[in-house]
Amino acid sequence: MNASFVAVAQENEQEKLAELQSELRARQQKLESSKATAQELQQVLKRSEVEIGEVAKALDKTKQQLNSVLAEQKALEQEQEALKQAIRQQQALLSSQLKSAFMAGHYDYAKMLFYQDDARKFERVLTYYQYVAKARQSEITRFRSNVARLESITEELLSKAQALVELRKTQESQRNVLLTRQNDRKATLQKLNKIIATESERIAALQANEKALRDAIEAARIAAQRAAEKAKISLDGLAQLKGKLKAPVKGYVRKLFGNRRQGQVRWKGIIIDGAEGDPVKSIAPGKVLYADWLRGFGLVAIVDHGKGYMSVYGHNQALLKQAGDEVYSGENIALVGTSGGQDYPNLYFEIRHKGKALNPTAWIH
Repeated sequence: MNASFVAVAQENEQEKLAELQSELRARQQKLESSKATAQELQQVLKRSEVEIGEVAKALDKTKQQLNSVLAEQKALEQEQEALKQAIRQQQALLSSQLKSAFMAGHYDYAKMLFYQDDARKFERVLTYYQYVAKARQSEITRFRSNVARLESITEELLSKAQALVELRKTQESQRNVLLTRQNDRKATLQKLNKIIATESERIAALQANEKALRDAIEAARIAAQRAAEKAKISLDGLAQLKGKLKAPVKGYVRKLFGNRRQGQVRWKGIIIDGAEGDPVKSIAPGKVLYADWLRGFGLVAIVDHGKGYMSVYGHNQALLKQAGDEVYSGENIALVGTSGGQDYPNLYFEIRHKGKALNPTAWIH
């Protein structure tokens, strides 16, 4: 790859990053100079977390592409080594055949032609030569084919190496953008927490968050009823799967369901601690009815499993599916994150039946 081209591309990425950092600094300065309300800060937080989700989704896609190219490169290198070994063996065999043919032909043909050897012997030797010549020609054809394939693989490996350079450059750029947006989110969250300082304010905020989730679930439930007849996959609910479902993400499960959260507000789901960027998987086949940002819960996905059953996934870093997408059991639908004002990466998880919250720990193993 042309070094000057790469340098120009990197310079352009640096310029874009500088512009983004300048834009976000201006946003934070504006918030500092004005007495922003909690509602206004929630909107800024939403914007930051949605932007983080978009970058994280792109970064995850780049990571998958990088892994795919690395796997292809490894397979090509293994094939290349096998071909080199085969070519070395073929070279030795052809060399031996040519030497044998030269030495035998130098004597037998002359003897047969000039001394008129026995006709039967002549026929046997002639047949042998034809067989050897044919075998040699077949070996030469295979040899040429292997050499051509080796040249092709060498070119492919060069192409893969160039692709890896580009993908790693893209990945680094995306990471820088992600870090910049995360810093913007952190500053906004600190301002929001200062405004919501008293216990009564925190309870009011939690109640508002819970209402927003209830409203989203109810809207999703109504949409599920309308779309039930149009579903392309069988949605059989979760009744037969109680206690058999795999957790949507690997990590420590905090069994919070039913515990008091603050005031009279109680937990309707559980928290599963995870690593940022880890995949969040659908617990069963279903249809995504909601995929958007909700105050207090961040980037949320709601999946309809049929017969009134739904699963809710919140605090995601990014959403990999959109409303209307059909998903199978174990399919990646999101990435673990800190959206919704979380201090550390985790998944907020609920299971509902006809709008009523169920204890998720009784359903997963």
